[in-house]
Amino acid sequence: MRAVTTITARALPLDRNDVDTDQIIPASWLKRVERTGFGQGLFSEWRKDPSFVFNDERFNGAEILIAGSGFGIGSSREHAVWALEDYGFKAVVAQSFSDIFRNNCTKVGIVPVVVDAVVGAALLDQVTTEPTTQVTIDLANRQLTCGAAGVDVGFAIDDFTQYRLLNGLDDIGLTLQHEADITAYESRTKREDLGRRA
Repeated sequence: MRAVTTITARALPLDRNDVDTDQIIPASWLKRVERTGFGQGLFSEWRKDPSFVFNDERFNGAEILIAGSGFGIGSSREHAVWALEDYGFKAVVAQSFSDIFRNNCTKVGIVPVVVDAVVGAALLDQVTTEPTTQVTIDLANRQLTCGAAGVDVGFAIDDFTQYRLLNGLDDIGLTLQHEADITAYESRTKREDLGRRA
């Protein structure tokens, strides 16, 4: 997992509330056995509508997704965040998230940022009006800024999750921090097992 410190990028406005994981990645995509390639399935049902914002070329290459409230509700499928990651998103800004979805985001390096309704509306309005708008998420200082929208606000993220993201540590990375202790334990138990067999 890549380390995250500051993300400055264009954003894509998804002005919808209660977007569930079935909509983020439809069930037909869950048959894949690999973790890559899910970006093609991101909102694939909604993308059949030519007017859907993901079909607007002005937002191509956006790395921040701005949504309404209740983003990522529904089933706990990890595929939803894999699809967002594979599509190129590094952060999602919303008024609220499902707890499981939020946790799944942090396990792949996507930064979930919660903002209030006023800030959320200001960001959606600005980005919709001017797709070249830059949004900055400063993870180290827990700050979201967008000068064009008049936004400069702090956001909450617990210390442990911030540490993991800043250092690019997924669950395997966290475990490997104790590699020397694990190796020593395995050597010790192997010697003890051989001693019992002797």
